[in-house]
Amino acid sequence: MKILLTGGAGFIGSHLARALLKDGHQVVIVDNFNDYYSPLKKKENLDDIRGNSSLEIIEADIRDRERMEELFARHGFAAVIHLAARAGVRPSLADPSLYQDVNVGGTLTLLNTARQAKTKKFVFASSSSVYGDCPRFPLRETELFLQPVSPYGLTKLTGEHLCRVFNRQYGLSIAALRFFTVYGPRQRPDMAIHLFSRLISEGKEISVFGDGTSRRDYTFVDDIISGITSALKAELDFEVFNLGGGHSITLAELIELLGEKLGKRPLLRWLPFQPGDVMSTLADVGKARELLGYRPETELVDGIESFIDWFNSGS
Repeated sequence: MKILLTGGAGFIGSHLARALLKDGHQVVIVDNFNDYYSPLKKKENLDDIRGNSSLEIIEADIRDRERMEELFARHGFAAVIHLAARAGVRPSLADPSLYQDVNVGGTLTLLNTARQAKTKKFVFASSSSVYGDCPRFPLRETELFLQPVSPYGLTKLTGEHLCRVFNRQYGLSIAALRFFTVYGPRQRPDMAIHLFSRLISEGKEISVFGDGTSRRDYTFVDDIISGITSALKAELDFEVFNLGGGHSITLAELIELLGEKLGKRPLLRWLPFQPGDVMSTLADVGKARELLGYRPETELVDGIESFIDWFNSGS
């Protein structure tokens, strides 16, 4: 099918673009190559597939309604996979209006344009951030206590609600996928595993916020890609799915593991807990397993080794 992939030059998007092309789809990537991190790095993410005859790369902003309408009219997309977003929990605290504008406004523009163009399928990249500091674990899609603690998390929850409305009122088939801390080759430089690896390798201090006991469910990017492509193939009305690794590790344990794999002792600087962070995430992936056949296969140690190999290659 012909697929619109927003945010396709980013970390997850560039991996997904390769998988979609391998599966025989025609892919149109829309990315605005913003400066949240190096636009050059994002362009390099696509270098090895840039000449593929089934791929078109368009530099555009998802908030540009006229441009989006023109693209939908020209291509007649069968499906949209919407990954584009202003990323990052902590930066969203500094500029919540920007996150509202891009993540909510951009999502609304795409949903409305898809509705008008009679596009059948829509896959929305949500986040574990929608759970906030939920007191019950593992985190399940049926959880009613959804109180995000950051503007970023709030925009993702709002995006889910928009998807629900567009499904109910306009019949758009939608899967909202809650990603749990994705890592792997080409990970964004601001994310913990990448940032910590750089600091350890350079012999610089890592700022550790809190006492090191906060926990995260880290999910290898290949498992996330498997979940997305399964959601694309599934016959769904409206569903929300957790896509996680199904296990968690403390911050202190993660840093120790990275130091071991890099062969250097991490230098730590202990700081107060950061506003906007949550203490723990752990996904219940039972629903995704049942309805999508989702089975995360990459153990954290193996995934970290894959990331370190990429990191050490100088990419």
